[in-house]
Amino acid sequence: MKVKIIFSLAILLLAGCADNARQPVQKETSRFLSQKPVENRINNASISTAQWKSTPFDTHIQQASSRYDVDETLIKAIIQVESNFRPEVISKSNAVGLMQIKASTAGRDVYQNRGKAGQPTTAQLKDPAINIDLGTAYIQLLRERHLVGIADPETLYYATILAYVNGAGALLRTFDKNRDNAIAKINSMSADDFYRYVEKNHPASQAPRYLAKVRAAYHATDN
Repeated sequence: MKVKIIFSLAILLLAGCADNARQPVQKETSRFLSQKPVENRINNASISTAQWKSTPFDTHIQQASSRYDVDETLIKAIIQVESNFRPEVISKSNAVGLMQIKASTAGRDVYQNRGKAGQPTTAQLKDPAINIDLGTAYIQLLRERHLVGIADPETLYYATILAYVNGAGALLRTFDKNRDNAIAKINSMSADDFYRYVEKNHPASQAPRYLAKVRAAYHATDN
């Protein structure tokens, strides 16, 4: 009788092991993609900013993030790379303030989109609230007008950062002189292929380096 019981238990154990062996192994996603849903990187999202040290500009950043539906963490990453949170900085090319806005390009573009003539003054661009508002509005404008048609959210994330530093026109011309053809070519690529392509082919060598810096800042912690 004991032999029969032991034999039956052994059969049950073996059957259990076989069932476990048949369980599918979950495929590991890439580290970069697994941190947050990719669409949340460029659209406003519930991404915690606890990883960042608080700054005097957090209220302005939060307001702009909500107003323009742009990821708060992305705004902070761009500010860190552009000015290291110094509102008085003016570059050699006359980019001003926290988000290093050029009045004659990004500033004028945002004004025109709002139906306003002219461009912001240097004094206005040194004001953190105005600078962050205009810089974030420009990100939204790049995403929703100049780069509209790019289908993959991760590719759009990369493209928006590249366009912020060197213009949407320069980025699209990297792929084709015709805008529609450029968008179609971008959409035929994976996000990784797009990244590698601009690394090798973007006419401004600083643009891919800028993208890498913003990505690094985006995922930085305060440790």
